Amino acid sequence: MGLLYETHYPFKQFKTSRGVRRSVLHDQLKAQGAVFGSENGWERANWFANEGQEAEYEYSFGRQNWFDNNRAEHEAVRNAVGVIDQSSFCKYQVEGPDAVSYLNRICSNNIDVAVGRMVYTQWLNERGGIEADVTVTRLAEDRFLVVSGVACQNRDMAWLRRNKPADAMVFFTDMTSAMAVVTVMGPKSRETLSKLTREDMSDAAFPFATSKEIELGYAVVRASRITYVGELGWELYIPTEFAPSVYDLVNEAGEEFGIRPYGYHTMNSLRMEKCYRHWGHDITDEDTALEAGLGFASDFNKEGGFIGKEALLAQKEAGPLKRRFVAFLFENPEPLCYHEEPIIADGKIVGRTTAGMFCHSLGATVAMGYIENDAGVTKDWLDSAAFEIEVECERYTVKPSLRSFYDPAMEKIKC
Repeated sequence: MGLLYETHYPFKQFKTSRGVRRSVLHDQLKAQGAVFGSENGWERANWFANEGQEAEYEYSFGRQNWFDNNRAEHEAVRNAVGVIDQSSFCKYQVEGPDAVSYLNRICSNNIDVAVGRMVYTQWLNERGGIEADVTVTRLAEDRFLVVSGVACQNRDMAWLRRNKPADAMVFFTDMTSAMAVVTVMGPKSRETLSKLTREDMSDAAFPFATSKEIELGYAVVRASRITYVGELGWELYIPTEFAPSVYDLVNEAGEEFGIRPYGYHTMNSLRMEKCYRHWGHDITDEDTALEAGLGFASDFNKEGGFIGKEALLAQKEAGPLKRRFVAFLFENPEPLCYHEEPIIADGKIVGRTTAGMFCHSLGATVAMGYIENDAGVTKDWLDSAAFEIEVECERYTVKPSLRSFYDPAMEKIKC
């Protein structure tokens, strides 16, 4: 109730109930100038203050005091190497004789892959709506690691239990607190990590969507080559007690390449350039995988099918989708938008934004959201209609796209 009449500034952080969950790297991040936000009780570095800069938010509806910090962090990841603490990831181990058949029923994609391979997939409900957006890594023939977003811990575990057949020999363990996650991203990430391990980190030996246990410094870590920012990089899953030393080593190894720590605001601007979805904002249980543009992460031919398959097939057969997730790039570099702004086509409101962020590689704001058209949201219609987004009662021309505006061919990721 204390915030009921306060101004709801973008990125406003709570002041109470803080410090509930802290990463083992918290003090190291603070020493680097981290300005923390709170998500599901976790203290997470949202941005990093420069030396001599006050490590506090100055709120406004325009460019806030961390805008230039965001730019520097963003450019470091795009052009060199950046490191972020993602220990707040939710991590679940699923194992047992029936783990493959059980997970393959829940996951829309086929997770029956070789040991050491990673699969991006969704958990769908019977309507085809997205209940979870996860990666699944096969650790052994009967053991998997499922990784999900920070806010989904209780929800995901409930979904796993709810969909477990009574006679299934499968077991779940919440591993969130057992492993810290240090993510190293950028074109110099391979060179940075290669200084710390004897493992061959080349694309031939360690291709995209591969996960291996490697020796790094004095620790054995699970290195997973995946990305949420659209660059070459690895997520390092580290036993919690080894994480501080590994984090120091990574920063030391990357110093010659201009490594910078980056926060969650920068991760947001990076993922927006790639049009990567965020569960809870861009995708929810009310949005189908097809509407969200994630049909590629569903295997319609795998044995046994998956929850929601029939709903997606019915939607396919109904003709062009009348509602779809679309990205928009502002022509004017000045406006900022965040979410819930009206999307207009030929003068008529056709949808709303789900997320928006200034994207420094593109020099303007990218917004994403769902739009509707009775004749179908097709590429021809997107190319022919005049689109605008309204920000603070002013309409701005935007360019629509069904693909990402940054590196749509994913050449930077798979190199």
